[in-house]
Amino acid sequence: MAITTEPAASTTETPPTAETPQQPPAPEPSKDSKASKDGWQLNSPLVLTMVLLLVVLAQGPIRTALSAPVMQSWMTVFVAVVVQALPFLVLGVLLSAAIAVFVPATWFTRALPDNPVLAVPVAGMAGAILPGCECASVPVAGALVRRGVTPAAAIAFLLSAPAINPIVLTATAVAFPRNPEMVLARFAGSLLVACLMGWLWTRIGRTDWLKLPAHEPHAGETKGAAFWGSVRHDVMQAGGFLVLGAMSAATLKAVAPASWLRTAADNPVVAILALSILAVLLSICSEADAFVAASLTQFSLTAKLAFLVVGPMIDLKLFAMQAGTFGRGFAMRFAPATFVLAIAGAVVTSAVLL
Repeated sequence: MAITTEPAASTTETPPTAETPQQPPAPEPSKDSKASKDGWQLNSPLVLTMVLLLVVLAQGPIRTALSAPVMQSWMTVFVAVVVQALPFLVLGVLLSAAIAVFVPATWFTRALPDNPVLAVPVAGMAGAILPGCECASVPVAGALVRRGVTPAAAIAFLLSAPAINPIVLTATAVAFPRNPEMVLARFAGSLLVACLMGWLWTRIGRTDWLKLPAHEPHAGETKGAAFWGSVRHDVMQAGGFLVLGAMSAATLKAVAPASWLRTAADNPVVAILALSILAVLLSICSEADAFVAASLTQFSLTAKLAFLVVGPMIDLKLFAMQAGTFGRGFAMRFAPATFVLAIAGAVVTSAVLL
């Protein structure tokens, strides 16, 4: 008889292993330890402290330098330009942010005619309802193109808004109290150039030159957050350029030899070209450029008008913003054409009105 054997149950048990106690997570190194390990790390409070310490230690030489006649003249012009322009800049930034955030973008598309030739002057005149500097007009023009507005009308709006809005025209009147005709000349010259550029686009513009913006600024934020975000951005942007522009104007006024300025101012063609190029290089906010132009007393009203027409349409910061919004190819074609037409428009307007 067959004997079957069943495998015996294994009696060997695996001996229990002692549990390894869980190690507490290593504490993250503090900022102080990181700084001591990596070396000094500069931040805003540290930089401010170092600057204040240097000012205190060097207050004697600084006081001596500021007492020099050339520095007294520099400080006078700088403070005058900033104090006169700052209220208009702040008011323009607040109104610009309110309109950009709370006015529906579809309002512009409903207000413009379907015919591009007619839409250009209407969009140019619509620029008067955006009280702000050129920094605000670029994103608004980008939003118009994105929502289906013809690029020619958006270009006219882009160029006219910084120069013919009520804040800028009021600032121009304050800066030129003895020449009220400058207000009308600035309005007419800027609107003329804006319309010419818009019509020029309808004739030779190509869609592949224009990169459509991919998204809206402050997308996904509440209206309040978008408003204050726009205000903070524009104040820092425009305020910084205002200070730089005031410093440049003060330096030009105080340091540049009077013979150079007289030589440039005495030649009408050189004067117009010099102030037009200066407007591009200084990149002053349109709410403040009238005060800078008024401080250049050696130059004619025609040269100052060229400064006021060119500046809000094309300068260094605008070129960068337009390239970032509409593409580098657009900016490379748009900037030279705008510069030439702005000078020509200012000269023609001056011959008629000044």
